[in-house]
Amino acid sequence: MPSFDIVSEINIESARNAADNAQRELSTRFDFRGVDASFEYSDGVVKMQAEAEFQLNQMQDMLRGKLAKQNVDPRSVKPGKLEHSGKTFRQNITFVQGIDAATAKKLTKLIKDSKIKVQTQIQGEQVRVTGKKRDDLQQVMQLVRESDLEQAFQFNNFRD
Repeated sequence: MPSFDIVSEINIESARNAADNAQRELSTRFDFRGVDASFEYSDGVVKMQAEAEFQLNQMQDMLRGKLAKQNVDPRSVKPGKLEHSGKTFRQNITFVQGIDAATAKKLTKLIKDSKIKVQTQIQGEQVRVTGKKRDDLQQVMQLVRESDLEQAFQFNNFRD
């Protein structure tokens, strides 16, 4: 029977390249001249630092643009809380990888409620979908793409 896996993962190299490109743009931008601001990538987290909160917001937009150019889905980016100490503001941007249990349950419920004749199975941080017809599996893919679950999903291991 045909099947595929629904996963949520990003290319770490693309995320690192986007952070490096954002740091390069930061050094050339006129509005950041003489400002202590930086992007630093380490272990799947981009650490942003600036002198003001509005600068962090500008940097976040800059990073999202660079991530889009690297084909990283913006829904896979989760900004952390804003930290302030002295004259510097910091914020960590994390990348969501894997499907947590609650999201996997929502996903399987969404598929079952659609009345498409497929079976779903939660396997760790991915969801396996199995059906008799390829058309049914493609309908499920379309349904997941159109869903508003605030996470980026990819489809792997499509087997006949």
